[in-house]
Parts: sequence; C-alpha cells; structure tokens
Amino acid sequence: MKLTPALLHPKNVIVQGITGSHGSFHTRAMVKAGTNIVAGTSPTKYGTTLDDIPVYKTIAEIKNHHTVDASVIFVPAPFAKSAIFEAIQAEIPLIVCITEGIPVHDMLQITQRLQGSGSVFVGPNCPGIITPGHAKLGIIPSHLASAGSVGVVSRSGTLTYEIAAGLTERGIGQKYVIGIGGDPIRGTNFIECLALFESDPDVSSI
Repeated sequence: MKLTPALLHPKNVIVQGITGSHGSFHTRAMVKAGTNIVAGTSPTKYGTTLDDIPVYKTIAEIKNHHTVDASVIFVPAPFAKSAIFEAIQAEIPLIVCITEGIPVHDMLQITQRLQGSGSVFVGPNCPGIITPGHAKLGIIPSHLASAGSVGVVSRSGTLTYEIAAGLTERGIGQKYVIGIGGDPIRGTNFIECLALFESDPDVSSI
C-alpha cells in the first residue's frame, strides 16, 4: 500500500497501549484535537474504559465491534514488535508507531512482515501525523498546526514542531504534517511522503 489522502484522514482510530501513562495522556489530546478514537488495547486493563473509550485485549476483539482505519502505538519498546505484528495481521490500513528504542533486529522483522501486507507503517520513534482540522495521530501538539495547503515531512520531531509552528505563526496553513522518525530502519520514508504531496492537488508547496 502507499500513502493516500484518504489514508491520512481516518474515520475510526484505535490506540494500542491506551492505558499507559503516555498512551492515556496523548489519547485525550488526540480526542481533544478531533480524532475519533473508538477503542484501545491493553493486555492487563481490558474490560475497562478511558473516558468512555472501551479497552479491549486484542485488535481482533475491537474489530468485532468497530471498523478500524488507523492505529497509534504507544506500547513500550520490548513489546512493540508484537503490537505491530498484531496490527499488520489485523490489516489495519495505517499504523503509526510513536514508541522509541525498538531494537534494529525487531524492525528488520517488522519490515519483512510489512512487505505485501495491507498496511502502511509510519515510525517508529516519531511524533506521528497531523492533518489540521481533521485528525491528529500521535503527539504533535495540535495548536502548532493550522489548516492550509503546505505539506511538511521531517525525520526530527523537534523540527517538525518548529516548522509547523513557524508556518502557523506566519499565517501559512498545512495540509499534512508528517514526522517519519529518525531511526535507521523505519517505515514510510521521504520519497513516499513527497509522492503523496505531489499527487494531491490540494498541496500547493512542500
């Protein structure tokens, strides 16, 4: 699969690792930014809720009740590979992994598993994606971005924030703000993001 405008405007989003400190904090921020988070997963707190968002043990259980367009992963590094494998097996169209510190050998296996799958993978160790006015998938502060026609992609999380904030401050809105992460082995790369921007008539500049 490749990045498409529809893929980056998901209707139903889940969070893997929703009950952890980072997962719960950023889930609330994503909901506040307008993202429709329908459920989350936790291996120990399934059957509970987070602000009325149901928590399940597995993605398979979530899919019995909801369609899922994207997953945002906050699972700790030692368990991230299993979480990503689960999302790929569940054929989640867009997987955004915020987790940092995933071992290179794990990423090699993840890359192999992604080949021929129905999933696009962004990350790991990235701030995620924000489409201002539509959805926030990750940890980019929503107040830094504003709706418009610029496509932004960066390996650096801090520079992603700086660019979005600088554009917004000058009244220049963004269509996409994508942080792909700086790890040596990662999913979506610059070329794929640039191809998306170039093919989208609503993007005026990059």
